[in-house]
Amino acid sequence: MQEQDDDLFLAEMADVKPLKASDNHFNIQNQSVTEGQLARRAAAAQNEYLQKLTIDPTMMTVVEPEEIISYKINGVQEEVFRHLRLGKYKSKTTLDLRAYRLSKAREELINAILLAYERGERNLLIIHGKGFKSRPFPALMKSAVNTWLVQLEQVQAFHSATREQGGTGALFVMLVKNDQQRVISSETNRKGSGFR
Repeated sequence: MQEQDDDLFLAEMADVKPLKASDNHFNIQNQSVTEGQLARRAAAAQNEYLQKLTIDPTMMTVVEPEEIISYKINGVQEEVFRHLRLGKYKSKTTLDLRAYRLSKAREELINAILLAYERGERNLLIIHGKGFKSRPFPALMKSAVNTWLVQLEQVQAFHSATREQGGTGALFVMLVKNDQQRVISSETNRKGSGFR
């Protein structure tokens, strides 16, 4: 039976020719994604998150104005999280939500995170303020941002910022690698490929 299967396989593969190195047209470094494509991808994901993330204050995890908040998913290394906590990672994107109502803040937060993720950015600074006088309870925006971020699959960790960057009125946010970054990392770190 095995010999018959082998013969059938060889008969089917008789006219197959191996690809030459010059036939390989896929090169991750040469792929360029336009801002318009990034925006369309982000808009599609944004609609899903707008339905998922609540703006009802009674459904939020309440935090205090001066409370240090922090979150990380399983698998985030302690040293990486420590660097995030200490503000060692540069942020290209900074989002200030203090002047917005909850519905607009939610929209802006989702949009900023999705666009940064698609562009391959890993770190953001989100300014939510402390909200001592906010209603119906103090730190409403801070509580909302804390509640929303843990529900976004692109977010792998966040921590209250250093005093110089906004203290408990801001967050350092770390995103997971997007698909393109994973491929590049995999190629770079592949054992035996001569990159090490």
